Amino acid sequence: MYNKLVKYIFLRILVPTLLYSFTISNVAIAQGSGLSILRDAEIEQIIRNITEPIFIAAELDKNAVNTYLLNDNAINAFVMGGQNIFLNSGLLLKATNVNQVIGVVAHETGHITGGHLSRFSEGLEKLSTYSLLGAVLGAAAMAAGSVDAGMALMMGGQHIGYRKLLGFSRTQESAADQAALSFLEKTGQSGQGLIDFFEILGDQDLVPERYRDPYASTHPITSQRIERVRDRVQASPYYKAETDPQLEKQFLRLQAKLFGYLKPLYATLVRYPISDQSVNARYARTFGYQQNDRIKEALIEINRLILEYPENPFYYEAKAQILFEDGRVLEALQPYGKAVEYLPSSALLRMSYARALISSEDDQFLDNAIKNLEIALDADPDDSFGWKQASIAYHRMNNNGMTYYSTAQHFLLSGNIRGAMVNAKKALDILPKGSPNWIKSQDIMVVTESHLSDDEKKRRKKNKKENREIRQKERQRGLI
Repeated sequence: MYNKLVKYIFLRILVPTLLYSFTISNVAIAQGSGLSILRDAEIEQIIRNITEPIFIAAELDKNAVNTYLLNDNAINAFVMGGQNIFLNSGLLLKATNVNQVIGVVAHETGHITGGHLSRFSEGLEKLSTYSLLGAVLGAAAMAAGSVDAGMALMMGGQHIGYRKLLGFSRTQESAADQAALSFLEKTGQSGQGLIDFFEILGDQDLVPERYRDPYASTHPITSQRIERVRDRVQASPYYKAETDPQLEKQFLRLQAKLFGYLKPLYATLVRYPISDQSVNARYARTFGYQQNDRIKEALIEINRLILEYPENPFYYEAKAQILFEDGRVLEALQPYGKAVEYLPSSALLRMSYARALISSEDDQFLDNAIKNLEIALDADPDDSFGWKQASIAYHRMNNNGMTYYSTAQHFLLSGNIRGAMVNAKKALDILPKGSPNWIKSQDIMVVTESHLSDDEKKRRKKNKKENREIRQKERQRGLI
């Protein structure tokens, strides 16, 4: 498990969605809130198991919908930039069963199929200039998890404009609820989880805005809304349908892992005391100990789990991560290798394994590292972490063309437009003309040049002109 800075995600998805000219402010808000995306092979697999049936029922391409886990304790979920769903870790930890999370995902999917993002933008255009500015910046802050900042920004342009926007949002919420319940019926699942989740939050209309849960601030919840959902749920033939016990088991495993990784150790030991020898309790304590540098105890817990479940790739990954982060890189290679052996389809496991191989500083492992990175990046080409590791490995192998190409990809995905352009140009000068990576380097040049500022374009044009004049003078001197 590792944190991935959210900068690029918000640069590429959130900012364009929330309208044109506020790029720097929105990114600053997102970065300032300290947000990061949690990447973990096991958790992402469980989330896919939760979400994919809903996406299929909604007639969406399950591979085209991206689900991101934000490291944020606030209870929230939202959709941005089209088919991108963000789930806060706080929501997953607060839910008392997987059916509640399924209900929330179904609701967010309803926003996607309803085209509510484009309609939200249309609604914003109807507001006054001050209300527009406040609403956009406030929505960005709230989407980034900073509800207090978001509400403060909205207050300046609130009056009639914000009330209109809020009413518009409630219409969308009702439509998304009904769409969600349709998706749940198509998959033979109960909508009771959505009601239970609403009731956890309570009737937020009675709560001062500064104290509301972020989900309620961005998804207005009222007693009338809850009752409308309840009526539909109770009329469904799947009202009392049992949740898939295997999926519930996986969700409890997810919660244990997240809790141990994110919460203070004392809280983990209260919720999962040493007297509790269940798999989930031992798993939670493994990460709780590891996060608090109690490595010996963490290894004892995970080694026992591996002994009992010798073909579970995620237990090997956990052991490898503990060893790697403790500086025992060579010892981490064997469990990382076992994790990939038991789950070769996981791009994240391969990237983590490759990082360890590269970090060993033993060049005999570089070929294996490149092999794993190539497979991983073919499956997940938008992971900047993987491209950074690839650039390191290729540099160590003196493969300059691929070093520049990988660096260009890494910079592009990190939002460093100029760095991506410079390295793509260098890659073009070295890679075989017409090769797949040469063509991709050209694509990077096109994308980055289209995003240059006007001043940068003028500067580049001036430099080209000066270079042409210098070359012309040199040719003339050669003729004399």
